[in-house]
Amino acid sequence: MLAFVGLGLYDERSITVEGRRTVERADRVFAELYTTRLAGATVADLETFHDVSVERRSREGIERDPGPVLAAAAGGTAVLLVGGDPMVSTTHVDLRLRAHEREIDTRIVHGTSAATAAAGLTGLQNYRFGPATTLPFPDAHGVDGVPGSVHETLAANRDRGLHTLTYLDVKAADDRYMTADRAADLLLAAWHERSWGDGSIDRPTGEAGPLAVAVARAGAERPTVVADRLAGLADGDYDYGDPPHLLVLPGDLHHVEREALSAFAGASVSLRR
Repeated sequence: MLAFVGLGLYDERSITVEGRRTVERADRVFAELYTTRLAGATVADLETFHDVSVERRSREGIERDPGPVLAAAAGGTAVLLVGGDPMVSTTHVDLRLRAHEREIDTRIVHGTSAATAAAGLTGLQNYRFGPATTLPFPDAHGVDGVPGSVHETLAANRDRGLHTLTYLDVKAADDRYMTADRAADLLLAAWHERSWGDGSIDRPTGEAGPLAVAVARAGAERPTVVADRLAGLADGDYDYGDPPHLLVLPGDLHHVEREALSAFAGASVSLRR
């Protein structure tokens, strides 16, 4: 049996009761914390909390050398701990398919995901989010600025009045995590270049760019949620704390969403997108 257990978003206590029970019953426990890390806990914290030994695996180790995990699952009960919800990343879907091919039973114990947390913390309605996108570091995709695929997703969602959840790049092997201010700066430059949706920046948003919401430390007792124009988020006046961070670019706002952004995200700017 191979059980994929979501750790939730912040620390060793973010796991569900069922997730913890599954870990306690496992013969071997692995962890892949490169696709999504816990801002408030280390592997040592997980080991102490669950009173188990945790074998850490890199993302590449899961993708290119899944043998140790699959062998453990074939001979007993193995758990793979994953930040957030286990099946958000294709890395874990691929591993589950490999287990299926070997006739190894699998199970998923879900955890809180960044997608649901972003909607909940900002007060934006989750069914009004369009396709999400990931903003990579410029040196990760071979060109300066923002990739065309990100432009296309943002433009398509804005044309439909939908919100866009923007995940920020992680290079765990190098301990590099894109921050909200860096992401806002990149997206502001992209906005000036292409002005997603209508080809013009001659609008109320002006040079400051569209409204965006930065979310940091989701799952913590006191997360950071800040709504401002991209220029405001990029200028360094906000203390976002340690990553991982993410950005939401709202589409058309329902009156309840406007109230929520003012109440929960401190929106002091015009709430026109």
